[in-house]
Amino acid sequence: MANRYGEAAILAARAAAEFHSHPGDRWNEVVQKLYPTSPTAQRKGSPRQAFLSLCEAGLIKGIPAGQYAAPHRGITYATRAVSLLDAGTHTTVNSLWAEVTDGEAIPHASQMDVVMALWKNNLIVRKA
Repeated sequence: MANRYGEAAILAARAAAEFHSHPGDRWNEVVQKLYPTSPTAQRKGSPRQAFLSLCEAGLIKGIPAGQYAAPHRGITYATRAVSLLDAGTHTTVNSLWAEVTDGEAIPHASQMDVVMALWKNNLIVRKA
């Protein structure tokens, strides 16, 4: 099973697609349930931005492309990771993170956990 942010992405993606609702609203609801006693964890921006950037790009099944969040650097991290997964060149959280950050010493903040959880649960629109 994915970590909690990966789990949040799975649950939020399924709810947003099923109920044709804003993915950011579904994310907020899910993290409140998964982290009921931690407002800090509920507000953590990096996994949320990764999820919303994939939604914006139309890369999550059942969620149309659109504007769901303010521009953020993490947007390219998540979408680049999907391209790498599609290509089959990187298959782990650590290898994806190293590639999308170009080896910079940037702390991993669960963005790739979101991508991998959606990928492994067949919720990413695949090109191949």
